[in-house]
Amino acid sequence: MTVKGNIGEWSEIYTLLKVLGEEKLYAGNESLEKLEDIVYPVIKVLRTEASGDFEYQINQNIVFISSNGKELLRLPAEEFTRKAQITLKQVLNNKKLKNTTFAIPEIEAFMEQIHCKSLKASSTQKTDITIVIHDEKTNQQPVLGFSIKSQLGSPSTLLNAGKTTNFRYKVNGLTSTQLAEINAIEGRKKIIDRVAKIKILGGILTFDKILNSTFSNNLILIDSLLPQIISEMLLSFYTKDSSTVADLVQLIENSNPIGFDNSNEHRFYTYKVKKMLTDMALGLTPAKVWTGKYDATGGYLVVKDDGEVLCYHLYNRNDFEDYLFTNTKLETASTTRYTFGSIYQEGEDLYFNLNLQIRFIK
Repeated sequence: MTVKGNIGEWSEIYTLLKVLGEEKLYAGNESLEKLEDIVYPVIKVLRTEASGDFEYQINQNIVFISSNGKELLRLPAEEFTRKAQITLKQVLNNKKLKNTTFAIPEIEAFMEQIHCKSLKASSTQKTDITIVIHDEKTNQQPVLGFSIKSQLGSPSTLLNAGKTTNFRYKVNGLTSTQLAEINAIEGRKKIIDRVAKIKILGGILTFDKILNSTFSNNLILIDSLLPQIISEMLLSFYTKDSSTVADLVQLIENSNPIGFDNSNEHRFYTYKVKKMLTDMALGLTPAKVWTGKYDATGGYLVVKDDGEVLCYHLYNRNDFEDYLFTNTKLETASTTRYTFGSIYQEGEDLYFNLNLQIRFIK
């Protein structure tokens, strides 16, 4: 049976082949540039398939494939590099042809040979690939789970939209008649236009709460003021000409809506948002209670649009946080699907929901 996958799924196979072929990972900085002086030697890659657990161990330019302690196959590492190049070429060609899913017969045959049957890791976890590296700082060989983010296809989300990510604002200063006038506004930028109309009519939006208590408490666990901080970012997103996380945070650093003591120029908002992005990247989801335990224990592997793979390792936490902070943006999800963007009445009070979705810029 032919194996078909999308660009993201083939990117996972490409990463596996490239890592085994190159036998090392290079760190990256916030601008997605390779840091030549930070290299992690790869000892082995671990994969779980329906047929069992497999090890791909690298030794002296040879990849040894084994299961349950029994060697099944050995191949030159350069063969993995060659197959990685074929995969990349086919992915880019199918992207050009705008094929959403496609097969790569030569790579499928190679996958069969190396006992790699599935294109991607389970969707229930943030870890896409498990790698044993040699840590030269501690002389240890930790087993690390990495999430793979590919720039070969469409930008992926860091935080998916849902009814769980709705922020509720209380609307003061408007009448029920004006409510209907505002909700009648349509168009591609209707949320921006509705927020603007609320202000024109003298209405004031004041953050009330995050409607989902689990997501709210997840953010409070990171920092008790995060719900309020993110509510300010959302308002700025819909009222200012900015969408990147870095720009939106800078706006609230300048306005300081929480009223932090800035006498020593602390970057309160930047620090807190970076911590949130890191937790979202490594396991936090809106609907599940967050304990602070990371799923992706290594960090991120980023497949650049030219095929280069960069490692954002938690050991270099500053680079990882800066990468997330610099390369993400807010965007508007479906208003009908996630029920936000219209004024509604509960009792005598008027409310307006805004939805949080965070996506990588590229």
